Amino acid sequence: MTDQRDQRPEQPAERHAAPDSTAEVIVVGAGPTGLLLAGDLATAGVAVTVLERRGKESNLTRAFAVHARTLEQLDARGLADELLGTGTQLAQLRFFGRLRLDLSRLPTRFPFMLITPQSQTERLLLERAVKAGAVLLREHQVTGLRQDGDGVTVTSTTPQGQVKHRARYLVGADGVHSSVRELAGIPFPGESVVSSVLLADVRLEHAPQDALTMRATEDGFGFVAPFGDGWYRVVAWDRTRQLSDDAPVELAEVADIARRTLGVDYGLHDARWMSRFHSDERQVPHYRDGRVLLAGDAAHCHSPAGGQGMNTGLQDAANLSWKLAAVLRGRAPESLLDTYQTERHPVGKAVLRSSGALMRLGLARSAASRAARTVATSLATSFDPLITRAARTVSGIGISYPAAPGSHPLAGRRMPDLRLAQDAPGQPGRLYEALRAGTFVLITTDERAPGGAPFGGLEPAVSAPWADRLVHAAPADPHGKLRSTVLLVRPDGYAAWAAADPSRAELRAALTHWLGEPGAAAGA
Repeated sequence: MTDQRDQRPEQPAERHAAPDSTAEVIVVGAGPTGLLLAGDLATAGVAVTVLERRGKESNLTRAFAVHARTLEQLDARGLADELLGTGTQLAQLRFFGRLRLDLSRLPTRFPFMLITPQSQTERLLLERAVKAGAVLLREHQVTGLRQDGDGVTVTSTTPQGQVKHRARYLVGADGVHSSVRELAGIPFPGESVVSSVLLADVRLEHAPQDALTMRATEDGFGFVAPFGDGWYRVVAWDRTRQLSDDAPVELAEVADIARRTLGVDYGLHDARWMSRFHSDERQVPHYRDGRVLLAGDAAHCHSPAGGQGMNTGLQDAANLSWKLAAVLRGRAPESLLDTYQTERHPVGKAVLRSSGALMRLGLARSAASRAARTVATSLATSFDPLITRAARTVSGIGISYPAAPGSHPLAGRRMPDLRLAQDAPGQPGRLYEALRAGTFVLITTDERAPGGAPFGGLEPAVSAPWADRLVHAAPADPHGKLRSTVLLVRPDGYAAWAAADPSRAELRAALTHWLGEPGAAAGA
């Protein structure tokens, strides 16, 4: 087994040790979740320090699927197009031979699943975070944590000794074995689902017919997916060979279970890395404990079925980052952070259920159970609304958040990539281009110019006092569905508020609620 590590030179803001330090936010964990969060905070002008126990980046990564909603979030950060060039796009997913999910009909710029190594996603997020000003400290293992009414003190152990860090908030994005979660005393209830799952990145002598291949038998299951650069990810599980996670993995072992489940091993050879792991289903009861918050695998873990892990974590980070920035800048009350729990905990719970159901179908052992699985998947395939809903769920496109009673139907919903009017060079032509500013986006056919109806006369634009935290835009088609609707989109691409023909007072109240009082102190 080999471990090919990234030999890329360290960036200036990456350091292996530091004196005692202070920041507004400390993020523990430099995986995708922590890096997206850190990049967002730094872009918003928040002083953020990332503590990472690893000394060097490693390509020993389990995640390989990037779903449509995650690609939209990356698009809102200007990263999606470059990531697309690193992998393979799959417009259809097939499970258990008969169950097919057609992603090509999803209402998104990215109607597919992207297969690419997690290291590629991490690379782009790391470059963005460091460029924005986030400080990354490597070889910092968090060993102490104490929070009080004003902030959190973190102790990290480094090769040079212990270091103290102080911040107003701490986010644990340090994975399933989270030190932050354990030190904070946050429970992680759940159970183990499957053990001794084999992962390998290999070359193949013969490529599979299908872009994504999966089959489950009484012996176990096998899965093959292409990265698009000649390497393939193989996931295999042998029901009869259950070893501990630290047991060595031999290529012959992977080939053997592949033959017994898939019928052929495709001549797999030249593994660049292999690993063995077990899969748990666990979720913390609360994502926030005072000034300590958890995101990604530190807050929830589940079976790899459906490729939901990294995607759910990245969307956790997108939900949390703008809220932390708003609270730290005095533009929102601290209670806004409680909505991170109300919005993301149900999503994590739903992912546990859906991925667990897929895994249990794959683990069916008896002939009768497998026959029942075949019947169930056949029936599901024939029911188009169910398949459509499943595709929206797996891709993340179907996720929405609860809205206050009486709100406009759009409130809380994920916004598609609306086309925007471009009245001058350089203006964004799409919603997700406008979101790259990291601020709210106000979309209306009337409010862009002072005095436009329905806001009346020659008075200044209602939103003028919030110009430093808002992007104005108008729909490209002024006579389309949004012709009389004023829409306020959150930085994470969900509708914060919408109204049909609102009064100036109603719009002003909505902007105050979501963006804070005009002139709120940037450094509050």
